[in-house]
Amino acid sequence: MTFTIINKIGNARTAKLKLKHGTIETPAFAPVATTGTIKTLTNEDLDELGAQILMSNTYHLYLKPGTDYLGRKEGLHNFIGWNKPIMTDSGGFQAFSLGLGAELGRSKFEYDSQAKIESKQNKPRIANVTEDGVKFKSVYDGSAHFFTPEISIEAQKKIGADMIFAFDECTPPAASHEYTKESMERTHRWLLRCIKSKQSDQQLFGIIQGGKYQDLRIESAKFIAKQNTEGIGIGGAFGKKKMNEVLDWIHPHLPENKPRHLLGVGTVSDIFESVKRGIDLFDCVGPQKIGRTAYVYVSPESGGTIENKFRYKVKNASYIEDETPLDPNCDCKMCKMYKRSYVRHLFNLNEYSAKRIVTYHNLYFILNLMKQIRTSINDGTFEQLYDKWMKTNEKTNEKINEKTNEKINEKINEN
Repeated sequence: MTFTIINKIGNARTAKLKLKHGTIETPAFAPVATTGTIKTLTNEDLDELGAQILMSNTYHLYLKPGTDYLGRKEGLHNFIGWNKPIMTDSGGFQAFSLGLGAELGRSKFEYDSQAKIESKQNKPRIANVTEDGVKFKSVYDGSAHFFTPEISIEAQKKIGADMIFAFDECTPPAASHEYTKESMERTHRWLLRCIKSKQSDQQLFGIIQGGKYQDLRIESAKFIAKQNTEGIGIGGAFGKKKMNEVLDWIHPHLPENKPRHLLGVGTVSDIFESVKRGIDLFDCVGPQKIGRTAYVYVSPESGGTIENKFRYKVKNASYIEDETPLDPNCDCKMCKMYKRSYVRHLFNLNEYSAKRIVTYHNLYFILNLMKQIRTSINDGTFEQLYDKWMKTNEKTNEKINEKTNEKINEKINEN
């Protein structure tokens, strides 16, 4: 792997990350192909969309179709017919979030899925952590499994990803300082075991943990930065304000010459704030997940704001007669072909094509936004682009005030 920084504005930077299966221009977003696929889309779609790299999930691939099976198929690239880079997480987040969080205090951000499982099945938590690893039960059939750092690395070897992540524990935000410190130190010890067992040409990223605690985040950043890994991952679950604080805390302690990946983050505002703080890579299931529930991303020119999270729900009744494209200022093929009223109609009929149309558009939207961000850093206009998107709330407030004043004036005139 080679990582070459091209340009910088403040802490925001562009770079080229050369991997075994291709070169990535950063900042970059990795669509999440959990089991080697993105629901409703094909690999041809992803190539057409300009996806540079995919994120796949070790936990799920280990269970289905099995990493031994993928090893026999010469890895995930060959199995799914994808010739660009792939990264895999360690499986740790899923193993912990599907069980251990129940004991430590559940966060809605992380543990809603398990809360639903437990409420339906009335079963206790299904993961237990030890110094050696984590015991968990499959969400598919309830079978028992045990992940160690060595097993996670071996599974990722068989998957054959270009970038892999060290096995770590993602503690819930509600965890105490005492437990978070214990967990962080265990994650550090697990990283050393991952480094020792890797023995491949894959690019290993250690993961900074430490929860919501400044001293622990800084301690973790310093430890991870000193290790012999090719990249830096930043993990954990936190709200937007806390995420920005964490990135500000750890930035001074991150090596300049290693790529930085913020795990599981990918909303518009999170991307802008994180790029501003020196993050190079993102992955998030959000764009496709909300797309399947009829949420459509829109640009500021089309009414997107921080307040509405740059999206609207096309299934709503207000779009029954709307003959405009999903986003009038988007040039993706779905926006060129389909109107809001028709897509709403498809969702109300529960047609799969509706999910495909919006999933495609949402991923195009995010990947195109990343292109705009890279261009703006290279040509020196990042701050203007940031203001255009992140300060739309001021314009929105001005419009709200204008409408309020109009109504007040109307009432005064009536009286």
